[in-house]
Amino acid sequence: MSVRQGSCHCGAVRFEADVDLADGTVRCNCSICAKVRWWGAMIAPERLRLLSGEDALTQYTFGAHLQRHRFCRHCGVRLFEFGTSPLRGEFVAINVTALDDVTDAELAAAPIRYVDGRHDRWLEEPDIISHL
Repeated sequence: MSVRQGSCHCGAVRFEADVDLADGTVRCNCSICAKVRWWGAMIAPERLRLLSGEDALTQYTFGAHLQRHRFCRHCGVRLFEFGTSPLRGEFVAINVTALDDVTDAELAAAPIRYVDGRHDRWLEEPDIISHL
């Protein structure tokens, strides 16, 4: 487990999170994840600490409004997704590409679990994953 520093593109939002990329990451093919190319690492909410920029964050929800997608209202970078999962309970998914102190090699080595959100098959991998 490492304390990782992260931010949006313009620097208005800064955070730190206790994240271990070796625990795995998630790529999903649901409508929002596919459009924004989301790549998340799920952690417990208490493992995220917002350092600055609460006033720069805005939120988007859709469908059943169970997941809250938070992003910088200035540069548009999606930073976190807050939600509830039947498997994990309350969680925060950190956008791993918003982590400032992670290397390309660490990202390349991070295990990825693919989920078929497009068909509400959250425990199954989509038939095609090469585009994710």
